[in-house]
Amino acid sequence: MRKILIYIILFVLVCFCIPVFFTKYKEASTNIESNMINKEDNQIQESVYNYKIYNTIKLLHAKTNTVEEVGLDEYLYSVVSAEMPASFEKEALKAQAIVARTYTIYKIKNNSGKHDGADICDDSACCQAWISKEDRFAKWEEAHREEYWTKIVSAVNSTQGKIATYEGEPINAFFHSNSGGKTETTVNVWGGTGYPYLQAVETSGEDTYTQYHSEVTISKQTFIDKIRGGHSDFSIDFSLEDSIRISEYTDGDRVKTLKVGNLELSGVEIRNIFSLKSANFTIEVIEDNIKFTVLGYGHGVGMSQTGADSMAKQGSNYEEIIKHFYTGVEIIEM
Repeated sequence: MRKILIYIILFVLVCFCIPVFFTKYKEASTNIESNMINKEDNQIQESVYNYKIYNTIKLLHAKTNTVEEVGLDEYLYSVVSAEMPASFEKEALKAQAIVARTYTIYKIKNNSGKHDGADICDDSACCQAWISKEDRFAKWEEAHREEYWTKIVSAVNSTQGKIATYEGEPINAFFHSNSGGKTETTVNVWGGTGYPYLQAVETSGEDTYTQYHSEVTISKQTFIDKIRGGHSDFSIDFSLEDSIRISEYTDGDRVKTLKVGNLELSGVEIRNIFSLKSANFTIEVIEDNIKFTVLGYGHGVGMSQTGADSMAKQGSNYEEIIKHFYTGVEIIEM
């Protein structure tokens, strides 16, 4: 009788516990699935939210000091048309579109409040060049206007949402006209600690562009006057063989420092004083004149636009171009 009672108790316990176990298991599984779905939904919502943040930007027009709200892609049409010749290869224009978009996002994320409520300005000395469609058309030959504009719109639209990142963050995507064969690091131009993705890299084919070579010749007196404008104690004896001597070069083969009379100046300062197109220069004393022979156009940091076009002509696509000029970056969808 006792055995029968034990069997009955065990039977009741088993019948009760099994349904409870499966019910709890099902609830736990449902909760896990629900959490996973919610997490995915949140990621999707966050992605859409971020896209909406950057889909419209506030553009400060420097000359009129007015702020205009404009769609990001519409803004980029005007930036690309202002920054790169529309006659360049399509892959170069695509690279420029991605670089300009990346630079815009970087500015918005890292320069909050700099432009009094605007995200970015149209002053190329501060941010990026920008030109309205109407003004751009006025500068192009009539026969090419529609063709060029369609080409630029296609470059922006076909790369829509793409930006260059380093370790998951948009890069400070500097660019310039012509590197003179080799780009430069930010440390040698603006000082600071620099960026790991902005290294000195070589680029072939830039010597075929008009931006590659330039010369500036001035009188000795003008040379003295211009330097004294910033250094009142400047003196120089041109009869000495080493009155002007380049002391050191940068990683990008530009002039880092040079001895000029009683001063030691940087190549960047000399470039600014004499409005040279680059800090990649040689300097000669020729009778009563000083002659600068210059290679490249611009600060030399980041993507060379003529270098990008040269690479595109050699068969490189926009991704290969960007990864050449920006070390260790990835191109992602916003």
